[in-house]
Amino acid sequence: MELPLVEQRLRATPELPGVYLMKDPRGTVLYVGKAAILSNRLRQYFGSQTNLPNKIRRMLGHLHDFEYIVTESASEALILENTLIKRYKPRYNARLKDDKTYPYLKIDVNEEFPRVYITRRVLKDGANYFGPFATSGTVRKTMDLVKRLFPYRSCTKNITGKDARPCLEYYINRCVAPCTGQASKEDYAKVINQVVMFMNGDTAEVTDDLKMNMEKASEGLEFERAAVLRDRIKAVERVVEERRMKVEANPVSDMDVIAMAQGTNESWVEVFFIRKGKLIGRDHFFMEGTQDDPAELVLGQFVKQFYQTAALVVPPRIVIQHMPEDSEAITEWLREVRKGAVRLVSPQRGVHKQLLDTVIANAEQGLTQHRVTWMGDNDIVQQAAADLEEELSLPLPLRRMECYDISHIQGSNTVASMVVFEDGKPKPAHYRRFKIKTVDGVDDFESIREVLRRRFKRLATSRAAEKEAEKAGEVVTAGIDSFGVIPDLVLIDGGKGQLSAALEVFLEMGIDDVPLASLAKENEELFVPHTPEPIILPRDSQALYLVQRIRDEAHRFAITFHRNLRSKSSLKSPIDNVTGIGPKRKRMLIRRFGTLKGIKEAAVDDLASVPGMTRSLAIRLKQTI
Repeated sequence: MELPLVEQRLRATPELPGVYLMKDPRGTVLYVGKAAILSNRLRQYFGSQTNLPNKIRRMLGHLHDFEYIVTESASEALILENTLIKRYKPRYNARLKDDKTYPYLKIDVNEEFPRVYITRRVLKDGANYFGPFATSGTVRKTMDLVKRLFPYRSCTKNITGKDARPCLEYYINRCVAPCTGQASKEDYAKVINQVVMFMNGDTAEVTDDLKMNMEKASEGLEFERAAVLRDRIKAVERVVEERRMKVEANPVSDMDVIAMAQGTNESWVEVFFIRKGKLIGRDHFFMEGTQDDPAELVLGQFVKQFYQTAALVVPPRIVIQHMPEDSEAITEWLREVRKGAVRLVSPQRGVHKQLLDTVIANAEQGLTQHRVTWMGDNDIVQQAAADLEEELSLPLPLRRMECYDISHIQGSNTVASMVVFEDGKPKPAHYRRFKIKTVDGVDDFESIREVLRRRFKRLATSRAAEKEAEKAGEVVTAGIDSFGVIPDLVLIDGGKGQLSAALEVFLEMGIDDVPLASLAKENEELFVPHTPEPIILPRDSQALYLVQRIRDEAHRFAITFHRNLRSKSSLKSPIDNVTGIGPKRKRMLIRRFGTLKGIKEAAVDDLASVPGMTRSLAIRLKQTI
């Protein structure tokens, strides 16, 4: 957009709350945001970009136009923002993955013989709704558990009490058979009431009620019925014990605990539902489009989008891993939704912090297992490799992929990683790490050149040896280490610049039969040599997921190596820079003078008198430190 026009439009923007939409030249919504004062917020995008997040700076590179919608309050803006994110699914917004209406368990106690069933429509009809659940599989597991514990009807027939015989569920103690009159309307209502109490976490009342009925049955000499109730009590207590997670020393025992584990472009959000001081359920959700977003922003977006869907089950307290920046507005909105008090807290100590740590650990394990599960599914991995072969027009089946990444902080301790996937799975034995030796400062392109020269130099040498051996009629067996295997694809973490640097190395080394590509983080675009336009893989493509996994692994491996080097360099003493003074002489100096300051203040003669030191070494030491 032309700056004079932008300035004119910003001057005309009101100082009112509202929602703004950023659009590209095709009119596609790139980003949706809310603001208490629209004019102030929009000005932040068109001034200095220094303090803007990386993702927002990338979004501004595609920005062509913006529009805004004025609202009456900040709370109304928050609701409208959620609605528009759900409608447009903007690329640069963090959003719930597979946004849909989540399933609930529904029990309508106003029915004559209520059923327990799954629904995706939450109505204000006086019925009991339990959830939401992330998937239909999760809600079905819960339904199966409840059905094993409580003998409510699962049929949809009209109950008259005059059926000739009950179904099989009656004979296996899974239904009290109101259809044949075995249970009256009042008896059946007690069963449903137990289900509602159990789902609400009132397990003590459930067991007390079952024990009272068991004692009545025993006194009435109904020993078979008493035995069934006894077994049901044991089953409920066993489930309660498995779910036990007391939250003591706190009058508020109903809460949701939310934590996340952040990947590259998606995050795993774990939610524990605690009612009456006990864990009654847990579920996980995926947030996508979270690349470069701080955890506070991702969790804030999750809370807004999740509780807009789950409007009927907002608890009085929400314990969250990181407090969202707009926590006050979110809290006010949650109070309006709940029609009661709500607190949003991020504990730093105490029993709630211990509980939160448990949820954080589950989120991290969930994300790890999700990745492992994906890698362990051979059919999916093979399909991903086949799709990638087709998208990149690879000449050979894709068995071995190598990915390279550079890591540094402002050019210090620059390192690189090489990770290897074979048949779509990591092969850690062939991973390699590189210290960059020839590059000073920040120069990712030259760092890529150095790494690839070092990696493929040995391959070029072995190929030359093979050709010489063929001429002489000899047989040379290729090496089996990671440098002795020809990859089917070399993937560089970066954009066109990194790809060009890699291609230069391949050309100078005469490598023309190893496919090369780069993956740009901005829009997850794949670039290949001699093709100006990027390859855009579908967002739900298994091929995209495969290249993201190997890129993430290369980044993890590189940054771990970089942190280790940085940690070692931070412990390094100026004494280590003095040629001729090794660990032994260093120890002797420390013993004599105690600290580095003591060594600096010591006279040359005193330094030279230390065992193992000479006058020339002492002079060199004083000059260096």
